[in-house]
Amino acid sequence: MTIDSKKFPGAYPRTRLRRNRSSDWARRLVREHALSVDDLIWPVFVHEGRNKTTLVASMPGAPRLSIDLVVKAVKEAAALGIPAVALFPVVEPEKKSEKAEESYNPENLVCRTVRAIKQEVPDIGIICDVALDPYTSHGQDGLVIDGDVANDATIDVLCKQALAQAAAGCDVIAPSDMMDGRIGAIRDALDKAGYTQVKLLSYAAKYASAFYGPFRDAVGSKQALGKADKRSYQMDPANSDEALREVALDIAEGADMVMVKPGMPYLDIVRRVKDTFYVPVLAYHVSGEYAMLKAAAANGWVDERAALLETLLGFKRAGASAILTYAALDAARFLLNENEA
Repeated sequence: MTIDSKKFPGAYPRTRLRRNRSSDWARRLVREHALSVDDLIWPVFVHEGRNKTTLVASMPGAPRLSIDLVVKAVKEAAALGIPAVALFPVVEPEKKSEKAEESYNPENLVCRTVRAIKQEVPDIGIICDVALDPYTSHGQDGLVIDGDVANDATIDVLCKQALAQAAAGCDVIAPSDMMDGRIGAIRDALDKAGYTQVKLLSYAAKYASAFYGPFRDAVGSKQALGKADKRSYQMDPANSDEALREVALDIAEGADMVMVKPGMPYLDIVRRVKDTFYVPVLAYHVSGEYAMLKAAAANGWVDERAALLETLLGFKRAGASAILTYAALDAARFLLNENEA
């Protein structure tokens, strides 16, 4: 390999890269990237009931909580300095249907949770998922017509869902469905209704990944989906150029922020998106990644604190502006304790 002497001047023994690693103060002084509490978004699972916690076997430390307990937990997140939370509902089976009508019910679980949080913790950001899979009896992110997930018919319902969430007080509408054209349609619907300040976070590059399993356990969509998959609308894991096309389209349609999901297996996508576009790029440390880290830590195979913070720093190094992680509370505590030490 030919080394560009202008870009990489110097040679051993005059140049010794270890000199800048020789002490803690020097390492901190020349550190290229930093992770802080400001980078964290906490995804929360909410279900019906009062003072009710239900553990999720495949996601230790990320239980389902009733609205009152979600509010209590969000107060803790705000006290730690976490800027925003993302809500994911566990919808009761009797409220699911083929046309997902519950998704835009102004009294649905998400809308009631948003109002409760805003009343008690008004200064924390609330991100609401826009997709139909929690509400469909078949577990798909859209309406199924003649055996296919129908793009345009789904968008009509997504717009209704987004408007219901905005009316409840949601700060960031986050479409994760991967329907073509939904960002522009939702932006137009929000603007027409007067919600011009509601932000749009597009899951622009969302892959058909094997790492979503624990999440589907948590929200109860796995059983409804059965042996079906989402490969006709979520991205092929083999593709990276296509991700840039997806992101470009969503930015043109009005996305304020874009998401790459999953996270660690797709850090190259985060980097390419960051280098190509001038918008905030978020990454999702998804359920399967989180579950693997938790399992390894529980078995003593890794140091949980060190492995978690290294993982999240990797997202930042790749170019992520913020990270959704179920370990946000733990990470915030680790970071704050580190700063106080």
